[in-house]
Amino acid sequence: MAFIVHKISLIFLLLVTMTQEAMSRIIHVGPGKAFKNIRPALLEAKDYDTVYVYHSFYKEGNIVINKKIVMIGVDLPVIDGDKKHEVVSIKSDDVVFKGFQVQNSGFATLNDPGGIKVYDATGVVIENNVLENNFFGIYIQFGKNCTIRNNRVKAYGVEEQQIGNGIHCWKSDSLQIIGNDVQGHRDGIYFEFVTHSIVWCNISKYNIRYGLHFMFSNDDAYINNFFDANGSGVAVMFTKNVIMYGNTFKNSTGDASYGILLKEISDAEIRGNRFINNTSALFLEGANRMLVHKNVFNGNGWGLKIQANCMDNVITENNFTGNTFDVSTNGSLVLNTFNNNYWDKYEGYDLDKNGIGDIPFHPLSLYSVIIENNPIAMLLYRSFMVTLLERTEKLIPSITPENFRDDRPVLKPYNL
Repeated sequence: MAFIVHKISLIFLLLVTMTQEAMSRIIHVGPGKAFKNIRPALLEAKDYDTVYVYHSFYKEGNIVINKKIVMIGVDLPVIDGDKKHEVVSIKSDDVVFKGFQVQNSGFATLNDPGGIKVYDATGVVIENNVLENNFFGIYIQFGKNCTIRNNRVKAYGVEEQQIGNGIHCWKSDSLQIIGNDVQGHRDGIYFEFVTHSIVWCNISKYNIRYGLHFMFSNDDAYINNFFDANGSGVAVMFTKNVIMYGNTFKNSTGDASYGILLKEISDAEIRGNRFINNTSALFLEGANRMLVHKNVFNGNGWGLKIQANCMDNVITENNFTGNTFDVSTNGSLVLNTFNNNYWDKYEGYDLDKNGIGDIPFHPLSLYSVIIENNPIAMLLYRSFMVTLLERTEKLIPSITPENFRDDRPVLKPYNL
């Protein structure tokens, strides 16, 4: 009996779907078409219709999509907000919006107008659009199972309080942020209270503050993204169960700039990333039970800054090359493990030819300890006095913790 009921339900669902498809229409908007403007066409449209908008310039105030429709731009039509309005507001589930140039939204800090803003909707797809000079680029609030894919989002912000974020996601679940190019906003990609989501193959550069900024967002993955020349780099805060694989973090330079800043993070994995030419490549504060594995730290001021309030972290099989300081800390308590890393400053030997140094490597230099407490001492960098101090400390350790060491340093860099 249960099997028969299930079969009838499937047949009914199929019939409903076929009926919807049969009743759906195609609506054309543009010069010489049935509708010259977008808003009248949306009033006419019903659920499951497809609206084709042809290349032209559309300035119609706020465009509201409150039906389950597919809206496709042909030859990149321009929708302009006249610097007064939120340009496109999506207020229905199962909307597809693709192929448009959306530009010149209003600028306001109370209601956060966007180029494209999604309100409490499921299954929305936003793809292959160009967003130009909007306060917020793409904004999702209370979204679920939404996809933001292959969009180019660009603004021209100068000060962070005068511009919003490129892709802003708030209190949402199961999002896919894939293949977007974001530039010139406050934060390139921003997550807050966003769970079970993926940020994959995006480019985020030249943003005023962070290329990627997320807080209180658990069980997310950040994979194969490229972050370049963002004001403060990338920040991950108050979060657990995050994986970051195969990303590139480069050219975050300045007093408070980081490849990644990890604050109050637990149970995360940082694997296969490249940190190049940052002031501080990876900064850990209140980070626990992290695996930092198979990363490249090259040409940074500090490769790894790990504060004394971090514990049970494993740093293994990474390459540390060309950094001014490989490791720095602000305390003497060592509750983390370093093993099997490659350090270009290692001067030990390998008599048994097994590829692992016969004596441990102490990556924490005396000078880095002094700099941590007295930043002005950086003026003495490369001086004879500093070199003498470093050599003396290696022979007779007195300040740097004895157990802050890599017991199995490898002699050759990993092919990462």
